[in-house]
Amino acid sequence: FDSLPPAHYKETVTTILSWIQQSETKLSIPQVAVAEYEIMEQRLRELKALQSSLQEQQKGLNYLNTTVEDLSRKAPAEVSQKYRSEIEVIVGRWKKLSSQLGEHCQKLEELMTKLQRFQNDTKTLKKWMAEVDVFLKEEWPALGDSEALEKQLEQC
Repeated sequence: FDSLPPAHYKETVTTILSWIQQSETKLSIPQVAVAEYEIMEQRLRELKALQSSLQEQQKGLNYLNTTVEDLSRKAPAEVSQKYRSEIEVIVGRWKKLSSQLGEHCQKLEELMTKLQRFQNDTKTLKKWMAEVDVFLKEEWPALGDSEALEKQLEQC
Protein backbone atom coordinates (compact mmCIF):
# COMPACT_ATOMS: atom_id res chain seq x y z
CA PHE A 1 0.00 0.00 0.00
CA ASP A 2 2.99 2.29 0.43
CA SER A 3 3.45 2.26 -3.33
CA LEU A 4 -0.07 3.56 -4.00
CA PRO A 5 -0.91 7.24 -3.83
CA PRO A 6 -3.51 8.46 -1.33
CA ALA A 7 -7.10 8.90 -2.53
CA HIS A 8 -6.63 12.66 -2.39
CA TYR A 9 -3.94 12.31 -5.08
CA LYS A 10 -6.38 10.90 -7.66
CA GLU A 11 -8.97 13.54 -6.77
CA THR A 12 -6.36 16.26 -7.22
CA VAL A 13 -5.22 14.80 -10.56
CA THR A 14 -8.83 14.77 -11.77
CA THR A 15 -9.43 18.32 -10.55
CA ILE A 16 -6.22 19.71 -12.08
CA LEU A 17 -6.75 17.93 -15.42
CA SER A 18 -10.34 19.14 -15.57
CA TRP A 19 -9.24 22.70 -14.80
CA ILE A 20 -6.47 22.54 -17.42
CA GLN A 21 -8.94 21.23 -20.03
CA GLN A 22 -11.44 24.02 -19.31
CA SER A 23 -8.70 26.64 -19.40
CA GLU A 24 -7.26 25.31 -22.65
CA THR A 25 -10.75 25.48 -24.14
CA LYS A 26 -11.13 29.11 -23.03
CA LEU A 27 -7.76 29.99 -24.53
CA SER A 28 -8.50 28.20 -27.79
CA ILE A 29 -11.31 30.63 -28.60
CA PRO A 30 -10.24 32.13 -31.91
CA GLN A 31 -8.85 35.61 -31.53
CA VAL A 32 -10.78 37.99 -33.73
CA ALA A 33 -9.95 41.56 -34.50
CA VAL A 34 -12.00 43.71 -32.16
CA ALA A 35 -12.39 47.42 -32.58
CA GLU A 36 -14.42 47.94 -29.43
CA TYR A 37 -12.36 48.77 -26.38
CA GLU A 38 -15.03 47.52 -23.95
CA ILE A 39 -15.01 44.03 -25.50
CA MET A 40 -11.22 43.94 -25.27
CA GLU A 41 -11.41 45.01 -21.61
CA GLN A 42 -13.87 42.21 -20.89
CA ARG A 43 -11.60 39.65 -22.55
CA LEU A 44 -8.63 40.94 -20.57
CA ARG A 45 -10.61 40.63 -17.32
CA GLU A 46 -11.44 37.02 -18.26
CA LEU A 47 -7.78 36.26 -18.94
CA LYS A 48 -6.69 37.90 -15.67
CA ALA A 49 -9.29 35.84 -13.79
CA LEU A 50 -7.88 32.74 -15.46
CA GLN A 51 -4.38 33.76 -14.32
CA SER A 52 -5.65 34.14 -10.75
CA SER A 53 -7.28 30.74 -10.97
CA LEU A 54 -3.99 29.32 -12.26
CA GLN A 55 -2.23 30.62 -9.16
CA GLU A 56 -4.92 29.14 -6.93
CA GLN A 57 -4.52 25.73 -8.59
CA GLN A 58 -0.74 25.85 -8.05
CA LYS A 59 -1.17 24.35 -4.56
CA GLY A 60 -2.75 21.25 -6.07
CA LEU A 61 0.07 20.90 -8.58
CA ASN A 62 2.64 21.26 -5.79
CA TYR A 63 0.84 18.54 -3.83
CA LEU A 64 0.97 16.22 -6.84
CA ASN A 65 4.69 16.83 -7.29
CA THR A 66 5.53 16.12 -3.65
CA THR A 67 3.29 13.04 -3.58
CA VAL A 68 4.98 11.62 -6.67
CA GLU A 69 8.40 12.29 -5.10
CA ASP A 70 7.32 10.44 -1.93
CA LEU A 71 6.00 7.55 -4.02
CA SER A 72 9.25 7.39 -5.96
CA ARG A 73 11.14 6.64 -2.78
CA LYS A 74 8.71 3.94 -1.59
CA ALA A 75 7.30 2.30 -4.71
CA PRO A 76 8.87 -0.14 -7.15
CA ALA A 77 10.50 1.43 -10.19
CA GLU A 78 7.71 0.58 -12.67
CA VAL A 79 5.00 2.02 -10.41
CA SER A 80 7.11 5.06 -9.69
CA GLN A 81 7.73 5.62 -13.41
CA LYS A 82 3.99 5.44 -14.13
CA TYR A 83 3.26 8.27 -11.72
CA ARG A 84 6.25 10.31 -12.86
CA SER A 85 5.05 10.07 -16.46
CA GLU A 86 1.57 11.14 -15.42
CA ILE A 87 2.85 14.17 -13.52
CA GLU A 88 5.22 15.13 -16.37
CA VAL A 89 2.27 15.30 -18.78
CA ILE A 90 0.30 17.42 -16.33
CA VAL A 91 3.23 19.76 -15.64
CA GLY A 92 3.92 20.09 -19.38
CA ARG A 93 0.33 21.11 -20.11
CA TRP A 94 0.41 23.41 -17.08
CA LYS A 95 3.53 25.23 -18.28
CA LYS A 96 2.20 25.56 -21.83
CA LEU A 97 -1.10 26.93 -20.55
CA SER A 98 0.65 29.37 -18.23
CA SER A 99 2.87 30.59 -21.05
CA GLN A 100 -0.02 31.01 -23.50
CA LEU A 101 -2.04 32.85 -20.89
CA GLY A 102 0.77 35.33 -20.29
CA GLU A 103 1.27 35.85 -24.03
CA HIS A 104 -2.46 36.41 -24.61
CA CYS A 105 -2.63 38.99 -21.81
CA GLN A 106 0.43 40.84 -23.04
CA LYS A 107 -0.73 40.90 -26.66
CA LEU A 108 -4.21 42.06 -25.70
CA GLU A 109 -2.81 44.85 -23.52
CA GLU A 110 -0.61 45.99 -26.41
CA LEU A 111 -3.55 45.95 -28.82
CA MET A 112 -5.69 47.87 -26.35
CA THR A 113 -2.99 50.54 -26.09
CA LYS A 114 -2.80 50.80 -29.88
CA LEU A 115 -6.59 50.98 -30.20
CA GLN A 116 -6.77 53.70 -27.53
CA ARG A 117 -4.07 55.70 -29.33
CA PHE A 118 -5.85 55.23 -32.66
CA GLN A 119 -9.17 56.36 -31.17
CA ASN A 120 -7.53 59.46 -29.69
CA ASP A 121 -5.83 60.27 -33.00
CA THR A 122 -9.11 59.79 -34.84
CA LYS A 123 -10.92 62.12 -32.44
CA THR A 124 -8.21 64.77 -32.90
CA LEU A 125 -8.35 64.39 -36.69
CA LYS A 126 -12.16 64.69 -36.76
CA LYS A 127 -11.99 67.86 -34.66
CA TRP A 128 -9.38 69.33 -37.00
CA MET A 129 -11.45 68.38 -40.06
CA ALA A 130 -14.51 70.09 -38.56
CA GLU A 131 -12.46 73.26 -37.99
CA VAL A 132 -11.13 73.13 -41.56
CA ASP A 133 -14.66 72.62 -42.86
CA VAL A 134 -15.85 75.75 -41.03
CA PHE A 135 -12.88 77.68 -42.39
CA LEU A 136 -13.53 76.56 -45.96
CA LYS A 137 -17.18 77.57 -45.75
CA GLU A 138 -16.33 81.08 -44.63
CA GLU A 139 -17.01 83.85 -47.05
CA TRP A 140 -14.02 84.86 -49.11
CA PRO A 141 -12.86 88.48 -48.75
CA ALA A 142 -13.32 90.88 -51.59
CA LEU A 143 -10.52 91.00 -54.12
CA GLY A 144 -9.50 94.53 -53.20
CA ASP A 145 -9.20 93.83 -49.45
CA SER A 146 -5.51 92.88 -49.26
CA GLU A 147 -5.43 92.83 -45.45
CA ALA A 148 -8.25 90.28 -45.27
CA LEU A 149 -6.63 88.24 -48.05
CA GLU A 150 -3.28 88.16 -46.17
CA LYS A 151 -5.04 87.10 -42.98
CA GLN A 152 -6.84 84.29 -44.77
CA LEU A 153 -3.59 83.22 -46.46
CA GLU A 154 -1.94 82.93 -43.02
CA GLN A 155 -4.83 80.84 -41.78
CA CYS A 156 -4.48 78.51 -44.75
